Amino acid sequence: MDNTKELQRQELHNAIWKIANDLRGAVDGWDFKQYVLGTLFYRYISENITAYINKGERKAGNTDFDYARMSDEEAEEAREDLVEEKGFFILPSELFCNVRTKAKNNPNLNETLEKTFNHIEDSAKGTGSEDDFKGLFDDYDVNSNKLGGTVEERNKRLLALLNGVGDMNLGDFQDNTIDAFGDAYEFLMTMYASNAGKSGGEFFTPQEVSRLLTLLALGDKKQVNKVYDPACGSGSLLLQAAKILGPENIKIGFFGQEVNITTYNLCRINMFLHDINYNNFDIAYGDTLVNPLHWDDEPFDVIVSNPPYSIKWEGDDNVTLINDERFSPAGVLAPKSKADFAFIMHSLSWLSSTGTAAIVCFPGIFYRGGAEKKIRQYLVDNNFIDCVIQMPDNLFFGTSIATCIMVLKKNKKDNSILFIDASKECVKVTNSNKLSENNIQNVFKMFADRKDIQHVTKLTSYEEVKENDYNLSVSTYVEQEDTREKIDIKVLNQQIKEIVARENELRASIDKIIAEIEGDTDE
Repeated sequence: MDNTKELQRQELHNAIWKIANDLRGAVDGWDFKQYVLGTLFYRYISENITAYINKGERKAGNTDFDYARMSDEEAEEAREDLVEEKGFFILPSELFCNVRTKAKNNPNLNETLEKTFNHIEDSAKGTGSEDDFKGLFDDYDVNSNKLGGTVEERNKRLLALLNGVGDMNLGDFQDNTIDAFGDAYEFLMTMYASNAGKSGGEFFTPQEVSRLLTLLALGDKKQVNKVYDPACGSGSLLLQAAKILGPENIKIGFFGQEVNITTYNLCRINMFLHDINYNNFDIAYGDTLVNPLHWDDEPFDVIVSNPPYSIKWEGDDNVTLINDERFSPAGVLAPKSKADFAFIMHSLSWLSSTGTAAIVCFPGIFYRGGAEKKIRQYLVDNNFIDCVIQMPDNLFFGTSIATCIMVLKKNKKDNSILFIDASKECVKVTNSNKLSENNIQNVFKMFADRKDIQHVTKLTSYEEVKENDYNLSVSTYVEQEDTREKIDIKVLNQQIKEIVARENELRASIDKIIAEIEGDTDE
């Protein structure tokens, strides 16, 4: 089974590379990604709605029914019901398969696609799904010069995109296409995040890190109410919870906020690609720190996040923030040049009394002084910090930094903090490190067991952390193993004595030989 899956995955990746080669030189990496993802999304929702309608009709006895062959006029009658159920509507003539079939002989392909995308977005207007569909195709500019200088050139490339995505073997919809679509999405993100330096790493968390973070936040829970990410990027962390628990075990759904418009669109697309219905997710656009948009939805059982490291924010330039109930308990705001603790305080504020937050952190926040030290003191004194984990370096695209994970809880059973040195829990892959499933399980077991392991973990008392002036660096508590060769001084002295004795013997022998030679010469 796994072998088949790997073969299908490889086939999918090869198909994406083929499209990349067909468009190479015309569209740069990031723009190419937007076009492939947009085309994939268009194909996905076309197949999704077709399969949904066909299933209903065939169940009702209409065994030969195919929505793709229906007239637009007839289909219009079902528009209202479908928008209510699926959140959107696509006319048969505007389905991916039908547009693709006519594309080769369509001199106005760019206009056809633009019109189709507008119609799909418009179908949700004035309904509960409007916010989920609004602007989803904004990055798919069919008239961009990046596709070509003339309409003819652009259409040629649009046709290549439709055919390339159309030829992808994504299986039959009923046989769970979602994994294939999701995998294609993740491959594209990885492919371009790893080539894009820092700009990619800012909003792409490798799947293995997402998995570990989500396992830490879920603990032994088999069912939760809501999952939240205050800096959700493309949504990979939110979707890990669905992968681990099953979407049906996240009762109310997935919530996230993102400040980058392109990534915000990608996140919503990613939700649909993983078959999360529009009424089960709420992804908002805006700056979480100064304009959080989920006041009506908090608190959350599970919070997972990889917020941007040490970015600038308004801080005390904004006089209202120190009175904001998210930040005021600590009595001080995170520094203007380093927003890390603002994200942490926000997450803590919106965490439910029985919930867990797992946050990837920049290591500097654990030992720097000033306002950051005061916030650490607030978190420790109030017993919110459950665990701090030192991760290996080179795990993320675009940065070699060795990050840490902070786990927060409001219902701890004792006032100790577990420190884990997981810096060696990785496998080397070319120039970067990767977490294997074995590494992930090892770290999770140490986290769950809360036991001391020499040179690896230390369950530390509140008093000891206080004595260390609220320094939360793992190296302060977990003693490093001394891997230097141990030397026995007695043995070493004996060896030196033997070497000196041997040296004296050799010197005497050489003197004797020289004396004999000189004696021979005298004769």
